[in-house]
Amino acid sequence: MNCLHIALLQIAPGNRLEENSEKGLSACRKAKAMGADIALFPEMWSCGYQIYDRPAPEWTAEAIPADGKFVEAFAALARELDMAIGITLLEKWNGGPRNTLVLLDRRGNRAFTYAKVHTCDFGAEWALTPGEDFYTTELDTAMGPVKVGAMICFDREFPESARILMLQGAEIILVPNACPMEINRLSQLRARAYENMVGIATCNYPSSVPDCNGHSNAFDGVAYVPELPVSRDTCILEAGGEEGIYLASFDMDRLREYRRTEVHGNAFRRPKKYGLLLDERVQEPFIRKEGRR
Repeated sequence: MNCLHIALLQIAPGNRLEENSEKGLSACRKAKAMGADIALFPEMWSCGYQIYDRPAPEWTAEAIPADGKFVEAFAALARELDMAIGITLLEKWNGGPRNTLVLLDRRGNRAFTYAKVHTCDFGAEWALTPGEDFYTTELDTAMGPVKVGAMICFDREFPESARILMLQGAEIILVPNACPMEINRLSQLRARAYENMVGIATCNYPSSVPDCNGHSNAFDGVAYVPELPVSRDTCILEAGGEEGIYLASFDMDRLREYRRTEVHGNAFRRPKKYGLLLDERVQEPFIRKEGRR
């Protein structure tokens, strides 16, 4: 079994950037001691996603540069620990900050910087600048190269997010999160893994954080195995609500063989039939957004 180990850092933030940096660095060290190849933070760790019930000018002022001291501290630790780190932040950006994940490889280099595409414009996130694209990279890990992509929280609710990452070659999708992981959202993640034959690892805040409930999770995307007469549950990890570090282990040999032989993902798509998805004339929203138009 050739496993990729992803540590889901289901930890509660402090009230200051410095507290979050210190606690995050400590959590990464613990993740490495557990055998992690990648450590993943919940959404917008730099400020603990503390953006609701506050005036937008107040929390947007907490944005920090993606090439600043906060991220560099985690890059240095990635080099020290020989472990990739998915660090999240409220990123300073012209026109309004971004909700960002910086994926650092185990050498401390930036594999990619991804900004949340589907910002929650119906709420406080209307003040954010949405990302422009999705990214996949070949990440060098101790078990060999793995193709890794990312989406953030609300991105999960759009099948196109995971589908694009799959088409880019992603084998594993990292998902920082900051909302209740209830049955329907868990079902979305299970579906994204199943329909694209990808592994999905989601890191949420614990239940001690307002409007969060823990339940960080991982789905390996392998629904059918020869030794079982029926499909299997692709969920390989679901945490409880308490704070902690949870290790999800993905059997990459099994996933790759499954992708080689099964019928989902890109095997039988009919892209020429999907033109309506790109026709903005029929994209009338069900609700009127009060934020960005």
